[in-house]
Amino acid sequence: MAKLNVSIDDRLRDELFKLIPPRRRSQVVNEALRHELLRRKRQQATEVVHRLRKRSATLTGQEIVDAVRRDRERAER
Repeated sequence: MAKLNVSIDDRLRDELFKLIPPRRRSQVVNEALRHELLRRKRQQATEVVHRLRKRSATLTGQEIVDAVRRDRERAER
């Protein structure tokens, strides 16, 4: 485990110290950071998908079904 020095708002620090016992603070900060990083990764992935959708051709449901059937037929051979 690594140590990291960061600055936080005084009010946030006060709430952390008021609500979280001393030996649990690192765990709470870790969980909050992990949650925020995951949220940002998901947001970035969503943006990538949206950009790809704009550049890609749109397929109808029937076109997708036909493509899956063709792929299955090839796999059976």
